[in-house]
Amino acid sequence: MILLKQVKVPVTNNPKEALKKKIIKELRISSEELLEFEILRQSVDARKKTDLFFVYNVCVSIKGNEDKFLKRKYKFCIEPYHPVVYRYGYISKKPSNNTVIIGAGPAGLFAAYYMSLSGLCPVLIERGKKVEDRKKDVIEFWETGRLNPDSNVQFGEGGAGTFSDGKLNTLVKDKTGRNRFVLETFVKFGAPEDILYNFKPHIGTDILIEVIQNLREELLKRGCEIRYETKVEDFLLSEDSLTGVILDSGEIITCENCVLAIGHSARDTFFKLYEKKVDMKAKEFAVGFRVEHKRSFIDEHQYGTYGSLLGAAPYKVATKLKNNRGVYSFCMCPGGYVVNSSSENGLLAVNGMSYSKRDGANSNSAIVISVGKKEFSLDNPMAAIEYQRSLEKKAFELGEGNIPQQLYGDFVAKRPSKSYGSFVSNCKGSAKLCDLSNLFSAEINESFIEGMEQFDRKIKGFTNEEIILSGVESRTSSPVRITRDENFMSNMKGLYPCGEGAGYAGGITSAAMDGLKVGEEIV
Repeated sequence: MILLKQVKVPVTNNPKEALKKKIIKELRISSEELLEFEILRQSVDARKKTDLFFVYNVCVSIKGNEDKFLKRKYKFCIEPYHPVVYRYGYISKKPSNNTVIIGAGPAGLFAAYYMSLSGLCPVLIERGKKVEDRKKDVIEFWETGRLNPDSNVQFGEGGAGTFSDGKLNTLVKDKTGRNRFVLETFVKFGAPEDILYNFKPHIGTDILIEVIQNLREELLKRGCEIRYETKVEDFLLSEDSLTGVILDSGEIITCENCVLAIGHSARDTFFKLYEKKVDMKAKEFAVGFRVEHKRSFIDEHQYGTYGSLLGAAPYKVATKLKNNRGVYSFCMCPGGYVVNSSSENGLLAVNGMSYSKRDGANSNSAIVISVGKKEFSLDNPMAAIEYQRSLEKKAFELGEGNIPQQLYGDFVAKRPSKSYGSFVSNCKGSAKLCDLSNLFSAEINESFIEGMEQFDRKIKGFTNEEIILSGVESRTSSPVRITRDENFMSNMKGLYPCGEGAGYAGGITSAAMDGLKVGEEIV
């Protein structure tokens, strides 16, 4: 097979057929000579709003000698195709090895899946509920404000990303095929096939819930044990080696290995590990607001008149200010919702969420500012967590338990918002208009406004006075990193920090890939 890169096809409602015709025309072959082709990557060239293109990388199989095509010149790049295949399923030399995995987010699930393919039967412990029961608790919270601290947007089967956009793009450079394997696994258990080649693949909360259920059934068939509504309270040690875990019921599970895939919001577990002198350090992260625009505004700016063919449009903005703070968009949700994603009573955090159709009236993104040594001691990892909590407490108080919101024009003018403008918030959970200008320090507020003004030069109208801010976006990533060696093990032998909570991933796909790495090491 041969690889064609940067093949451009005008945006149409039948792009695959247009791509086929393009391949036949440019290679100067007949339709019979084109045996098959597979799209490896699809992106959109939207630089000219009146003339948009799909851009493809595609592998092609042609009847006869393919080498002759490699010697010709085309409008696109052409080279031999050498697929990277992920190698998995090695049978463990110790199939009776007892491994505990804490956390059923993408890191924990994929660590368990890899081990199950290799003959191991780990015990997977999740403090929250099965995803379908968790969904009921989340909806009840949004409708009534009654929070279940162990079953919410942050905790439960599937992890925090379940009630988000289900974005699967990652910046991780992957030469092993793990990324592709993760995407193929999602497809195997119910995700649409286009995630295998879309430049910015996403599933959506509705489909992701079904995928997780199907993956769970596969793990159970392969002999994994899954304990829901079960919390690890403590870790048993012999000198500096892990020998077991103590559950909230008092039960002790002995184990040689423990995968710590706890997610970025398991603050009580972070404190317990700190008490046990597990090496960890504070790290910089980012905080800010959810920013809502009318979806039609973003779509028109990004896609011009092609929105009906391309769907809700994403955007990505970033800048570095003179004060050395980064300001950037995070977890952008086209056609999505702002959601109350709290996990502790008396504290409030927000996130963004989209369904698979991305057909909500608004589009939102977190616009966040980097924080670090000016806000908390980098020598104390618990200080970073307490900084998060202090912001979430302020947000809860400002909104009186509701999502606190303010129009951008009022925020800049430092006056409370009394009413919405030409559009209202698309949110899950009740909201209250207020004054958000006291949530952050003056420097962070000034950095946010400066960043927004710079983004307005790229997306004219981005700083419209009527756009809606929601606070507080505080859980962009884990505030700590649990250190690990080249074998993925912490200073507590047998403990494997893994995924986003441990500080080694930044989304669903990268967390799943990290779960694979740890699974490989244990096998």
